[in-house]
Amino acid sequence: MKKKRLLFVINTLGMGGAEVALLRLLRCIDPAAYDIDLYVMLGQGELIDRLPPYVRLVNHTFHPIDVLSSKGRRCLLKTVLRSCLVRCSLLKNAGYLAKNLIRMRKSGRVHADKLLWKVVADSAPMPEKHYDLAVAFLEGGSTYFVATHVRARRKVAFLHISYSEAGNSADLDQGCYDYFDQVFCVSNEVRASFLSAYPNYAGKTRVFHNILSPSEIRERSQEGEGFSDAFPGRRILTVCRLVPQKKLEVSVEAMRLLKQREDLPEVRWYVMGEGRSRARLEKAIYRDGLEGCFVLMGTRDNPYPYFKEADIYVHCTAYEGKSVAVEEAQILSKPVIVSDAPGNRDQVKDGYDGMLVPLEAERIAEAVSWMLLNPSAAKQMGLRASQRDFSGGDLALLLEGGPAPAEALCS
Repeated sequence: MKKKRLLFVINTLGMGGAEVALLRLLRCIDPAAYDIDLYVMLGQGELIDRLPPYVRLVNHTFHPIDVLSSKGRRCLLKTVLRSCLVRCSLLKNAGYLAKNLIRMRKSGRVHADKLLWKVVADSAPMPEKHYDLAVAFLEGGSTYFVATHVRARRKVAFLHISYSEAGNSADLDQGCYDYFDQVFCVSNEVRASFLSAYPNYAGKTRVFHNILSPSEIRERSQEGEGFSDAFPGRRILTVCRLVPQKKLEVSVEAMRLLKQREDLPEVRWYVMGEGRSRARLEKAIYRDGLEGCFVLMGTRDNPYPYFKEADIYVHCTAYEGKSVAVEEAQILSKPVIVSDAPGNRDQVKDGYDGMLVPLEAERIAEAVSWMLLNPSAAKQMGLRASQRDFSGGDLALLLEGGPAPAEALCS
């Protein structure tokens, strides 16, 4: 039987939840049944070495550089600037850019990256192949590109973030979702947010949970070394990009409040990740005298030994879609504290398998303090979290438009 042709498109292949989710999904697809192509819009990302060998990268050039490091951000900027000149894409989209810039300035929220994604998409080379399925795995550039520049029998778009909270809008999209046969959202909250902007798409919009591999995560948590600082106290872990959305300055303030408490065991807070907010966070850490207490540890190829050795996992952000890092912490039986924000509410049953708190330093510090002073109860929360249903989305529904047998999903 002739193999079907699949194309997956994503904006970058950097260290992020959606990118990790894509790599896991690709590993679940049978290469004997499908020819799989991947196009990375900006041609950059440090996760390229994790790409399954049967997936063909169609980019002519690719930079295996961390997209969130200073060097990586400079490389991305050069790529975007070049895109503006290709096929006169900047000039062709001048009206679009002006209209949406004015709208954003009136709203008080200017998202330069959202403005430029259509320019990047219009400058990208059009694939020569005609595909059986084309998947835009992320909002923005990949969605615009697949909508209007890819020929395919079926087209599917993924949403990984709260649509309006992230700065998306119908004005930016320009009807691109009309071109898709299905829209998959990673959580119920993401679906609700999307349908608040596009109620007419309800019939083709479904929830497709991230495909996880609990057995792989548990196995990798036993490989390699975790923390090497010989710290004798309790460890808090956060894994995320260092970007404004993650509101890490609130966590810094929560740590300052924790250090004022004399009834708590010694504690250290580690943040694994990289991003453009690093310098600002370093200033806040220095200002509050938290050097050595609130640690920006950068990225790690294998984060799972650190998850395993942490006592508490905290993920207090402004909004999410469905955090892969939270799910990974839960799989490894960690008690989790998340902010009461879009995308997080689906992931924790407050007081049962974790804690849901307002995005306020005082309330975060209170929740952490409770877990530190009640380690047995916190451990029970983590054990209950590990029993949650981590079933991924319906793989055959994605690939074929039909129901999936149980064996089609990763364990």
